[in-house]
Amino acid sequence: MKRQASPPRPDFAAHAAEIGFHFAGADGQVYWDESIRYAFSLAQIENDLESATAELGALCLDLVDRVVGDAAALARLNIPRHAQAAIAASWARRDPSLYGRFDFAYDGKGPPKLLEYNADTPTSLFESAVVQWYWLEQLIARGDLPAGADQFNSLHEKLIARWTAIGDGRFLHLACVLDSIEDSGTTAYLEECARQAGLRTSVIAMADIGREMRGARDLGFRDRSGRQIELLFKLYPWEWMFGEPSGYSAALPALRVVEPAWKMILSNKGMLALLWEMAPGHPNLLPCFFEDSPEAETLGQSYARKPLFSREGANVTLVEGGRTVEATPGAYGAEGFVRQALRLLPDFDGHFPVCGCWLVGNEPAGLGIREDSSPVTSNASRFVPHVILG
Repeated sequence: MKRQASPPRPDFAAHAAEIGFHFAGADGQVYWDESIRYAFSLAQIENDLESATAELGALCLDLVDRVVGDAAALARLNIPRHAQAAIAASWARRDPSLYGRFDFAYDGKGPPKLLEYNADTPTSLFESAVVQWYWLEQLIARGDLPAGADQFNSLHEKLIARWTAIGDGRFLHLACVLDSIEDSGTTAYLEECARQAGLRTSVIAMADIGREMRGARDLGFRDRSGRQIELLFKLYPWEWMFGEPSGYSAALPALRVVEPAWKMILSNKGMLALLWEMAPGHPNLLPCFFEDSPEAETLGQSYARKPLFSREGANVTLVEGGRTVEATPGAYGAEGFVRQALRLLPDFDGHFPVCGCWLVGNEPAGLGIREDSSPVTSNASRFVPHVILG
């Protein structure tokens, strides 16, 4: 694994506009950065990252099967009681997952270590699946990469195939907070994949989802046009949904949602502690415990403290030798914390990359790298393309 200088394409801005990549720069900062690249060997991809993604994906399904009917375990995750029926129903039906992303600390010299699982609302998908693939093709065509260069990236084809299986002839609504350019961009890409899979679709705002009531009877969910919602993709966290009035709907357990409600177990940082409890010593896991557990003290003076529901690196504290080396602000933490053994991201002269490995369904499907000047990856991190050389 090497960090290398890479020649930026002089026509990138025009290319980005052509493919609909409207968030290459956000808030005046560079997000997509092709002035560098990360190069891997095929063995590093296949034997380390891809293998770990497949194995942890299977392990996570085993964890859900153990936890979904365990009231005590769900309470440890701070999952509210009124959410548990929808979670149980979605798992009993084995409602399918579309995608997820494992974030690994990996330096190419040892097994990747899982930092967290973005199981419910992962973004950086379009840039992983499409933008960096075009980058690879165009640099090969320009002679800036060798003809045999490759990429860990079968995302687009697998997303289309997965939508075909999930759709099953139903109309698909896709909902997000449309004011977020990243969320709306990710949702638009997933809609395009669904359309290529032959699904009929409509993108709506989360606020456009309404409940149909007949007296005291809850008949389900409709969009503003009155169309019943049969199948819903939502780029919106389950814990937020269950904190809103619609989260108490008696019709919610029957609604088919992507990602399904059982993914709420895996999007919770507490799953890192439950995974370690289930598979202690696994080479791709770090020791992790709920903070209020006596076992948390076994980590000593070096650990990462993470809220159960944190997103985009918020409210994370890194402690090394009893000294706080990084602490990020945010609004999370009231729900509780885990402590995870400290594994800092590799340091490439002050640049810290996290390897985001994608699952589509249950299959490893690609790699996206985000890089920060801080050892905590945040919403200000840059996306950097990768290549397989040799």
